[in-house]
Amino acid sequence: MSVKVGDIAPDFTLTADNGKPYQLSKNIKDKILLVFYPGDGTPVCTAQLCEYRDGISEFKDLGVEVVGISANDTKSHKKFKKDQNLPFPLLTDENGEVAEQYGAKGWFGIKRAVYVLDKDRKVRYAHVEPVSVFRRSLSELTDVIKRIS
Repeated sequence: MSVKVGDIAPDFTLTADNGKPYQLSKNIKDKILLVFYPGDGTPVCTAQLCEYRDGISEFKDLGVEVVGISANDTKSHKKFKKDQNLPFPLLTDENGEVAEQYGAKGWFGIKRAVYVLDKDRKVRYAHVEPVSVFRRSLSELTDVIKRIS
């Protein structure tokens, strides 16, 4: 299954880096950027999430909360978040079940993908990278968010 623009995104509850459950529907205030990524500490993932960290004020100005999702466990997320000073939650999708619902699961685990959802969980933007070395840049995402707002 995969979600497309216009769909209502599946709700989910995953464990956050702080060890607490994070339910999507209870955490969307305005818009949310779900960032599925292959793994903590890998070069492209680190560059991508650090770029989003550096642009967090731009996301906030657009009413967007950023949330990272990978198969890494809470311990890995805590270390990665601390090492990279990431100001947003990292969620554990250990078996890739949520990634599969969103169409972000491949043969080798979670694919790199981004989804922008509005407060009603309606998918406003969806992009799954065909090759994991590619990623959506901060400027690409903020341009898209401005267009769909």
